[in-house]
Amino acid sequence: MPISLEIMPLEPVTPAPPPPKTMVVRYGYLKLIGEFQSDVKEKVGCGSRMVVRSSRGVEMAEMLTTVCGNGGCNKSITRDKLLDYVEQSGGKDFPFSDSGRVLRVATAQDIAEQARLDSQRAHYLKISRSMVEVHRVPMKIVDVEFLLGGEKVVFYFLSEHRVDFRSLVRDMAHQLHARIDLRQVGARDEARLVADYEKCGQHCCCKQFLKVLTPISMRSAKVQKATLDPAKISGRCGRLMCCLRYEDETYEDLRKRLPRKHSRVRTAEGEAWVMDGQILTQLVLVEYDNGNRAAVPMENIVAFDVPKPLNAEGRAKQFPGDGENAAPALPRSGQNPRKPGDQGQNRPVSGPQNRPPSAPPRPRTDTPGKSVQRNAGNQNAAGQGKHSGNTGPRNQPRQGQNQPPRPKPNADSNVPPPQPPPMEP
Repeated sequence: MPISLEIMPLEPVTPAPPPPKTMVVRYGYLKLIGEFQSDVKEKVGCGSRMVVRSSRGVEMAEMLTTVCGNGGCNKSITRDKLLDYVEQSGGKDFPFSDSGRVLRVATAQDIAEQARLDSQRAHYLKISRSMVEVHRVPMKIVDVEFLLGGEKVVFYFLSEHRVDFRSLVRDMAHQLHARIDLRQVGARDEARLVADYEKCGQHCCCKQFLKVLTPISMRSAKVQKATLDPAKISGRCGRLMCCLRYEDETYEDLRKRLPRKHSRVRTAEGEAWVMDGQILTQLVLVEYDNGNRAAVPMENIVAFDVPKPLNAEGRAKQFPGDGENAAPALPRSGQNPRKPGDQGQNRPVSGPQNRPPSAPPRPRTDTPGKSVQRNAGNQNAAGQGKHSGNTGPRNQPRQGQNQPPRPKPNADSNVPPPQPPPMEP
């Protein structure tokens, strides 16, 4: 029996999905993210060039995805997932905005106009840097960005302090015939603008996908790197590399699993002291009581924090490098080796200059005559000043000046020293 096409049932036609109400786009040199209302009626794919109106003006953008009400779309995400991604990626510091609108899909004329503007970057950078030198403003022009149509030119500059560039902006707007916007950036943002590849061979993380550039602590570098050479732990910006915080949580968790240094552990060969540990390989360097050292995996350690053995006095032994078991320190130059009764005091080698401060002062052997003579000489010398008030003759002989020298008294005898003869009137 022949089959007629008229009586064959027709397959139901799937209705076309409605155009997305919002789009997630990426725009600007700093890779800003925005969820904008869409006026586009046709269906576009991810990565398409779009013309958007943001808070800065009309500019080019790249479509990332669309926001769908339900989670059943193939290339869309729900708004809850979008907000969760923003929260996990930095929260309030994440460069996210929803005050914008997607105008249309970029045409060939829009792309050609943007390429023409970008070709003038070198010329604009040269002019702006020369004007900065003329105005003597402490700033460095890093990069320049053109919005679509040339309605605004954004200059990114680097400066350590806040600067007054009002006169510079007026002269630049008069010479370039455009609206000028100066934006101050940090050292990490500078690398995001001008850097390309890192020492690992990949694109710089700050230029590729990182949106929030948080500072990195030196603690992360000490835990993850065996060396603290600035050339090996610093990125293109001169700061610590951003990738140090990727595995910081993993390193911290692995480090907590290792036993503490200078503690006691029990292995299959016996008890031993913990000398050091490797975080990634999870190996522990131990030293047994007989002096042998070995690298033991974590799974071969039977017990941790084993009680320390007791010595002959009944006290717990300490690590061989600490406490009472420590090797005596070498004496410094000019010092005798310490003895158990010294209690940390440095005994002098020889000579009166190293006398301890607790020693009594040395008795003076000067005669009374000399003491009187010295004091009298000092008083006369002090009285010869301008404001001393001494009106006597300057060449007056001092008391006992022309007398013969007296012999020094003998300390072994009890004979008193000879008295000076009386002075004639």
